[in-house]
Amino acid sequence: MEIIFLGTSSMVPTKDRNHSAVLVIQDGDGTLIDCGEGTQRQLKIAGIKPSVISRILITHWHGDHVFGLPGLISTLSKSEYNRTLEIFGPSDSKRRIELMNKVFIYDEGVDLKITEVSKGKIFENDVLYIETLPLEHGTDVLGYSIVEKDRRRIDLKEIKKLGIPEGPLLGKLQQGKDITFKGKKIKADDVTNIVEGKKVTLITDTMPTANATVLAQDADVLICEATYASDMLDKAEKHKHMTAKQAAQIANVANVKQLFLTHFSARYKSPHILEEDARDTFNNTEAASDFKRVRL
Repeated sequence: MEIIFLGTSSMVPTKDRNHSAVLVIQDGDGTLIDCGEGTQRQLKIAGIKPSVISRILITHWHGDHVFGLPGLISTLSKSEYNRTLEIFGPSDSKRRIELMNKVFIYDEGVDLKITEVSKGKIFENDVLYIETLPLEHGTDVLGYSIVEKDRRRIDLKEIKKLGIPEGPLLGKLQQGKDITFKGKKIKADDVTNIVEGKKVTLITDTMPTANATVLAQDADVLICEATYASDMLDKAEKHKHMTAKQAAQIANVANVKQLFLTHFSARYKSPHILEEDARDTFNNTEAASDFKRVRL
């Protein structure tokens, strides 16, 4: 699993930080969380083809999180994107996307499947599932967790020692099924290892709320907004955002392994002050930057 930060600014972009967007790629399958203005250009700079995106998760409908949608869909329509693009978002997402599609003219169409969600498991395939919970921002806003499923990994040394060739037998072992090879029973547990799946949680544009902690529980990576430093707590409360320290408190209580801060106010030329603010509470904190990649 790989995380690519495509935009780490809040409402106003800066010359170094684009509007919000995070891409999570698992085995060549991409999940884009938010699509701020200029996201497709960020993809190009990062050397990532837009066609890797299979689904988009919208946290909420403030413009800095969705202004890039029409452009991205337009580009996909011209790139032989031959599958359905799934879009998940809060209530009223269908109407908003339908209005958007009436306003803009696309040379070719992209098949869209729009699902309005509110809580619980919203998507699942063979390798991962996605969960959501509502947050608190004065408008419908969602946090998301992308959870990789546990998987079996073949112990190649043991397989080579036993002389088992590539083919259906290895497939059965990887599925956890015992096999018989040359008259000998081979247990899957003896020649495979369980690799525990990773969990990535994104929480943005919200006040501190119990749901944020629940959603982030035991995450390997928590990506959390840190719009302001602690000395601007009053402003954060007024606009229903969080400070870096509040993000760190969530990480600490939720027992996450690593915290990446994002969604920085344009007032901060460098997010270093926010990083230090959070580290007082949760040491394993890093301020994300545009185009930063994290492999799990």
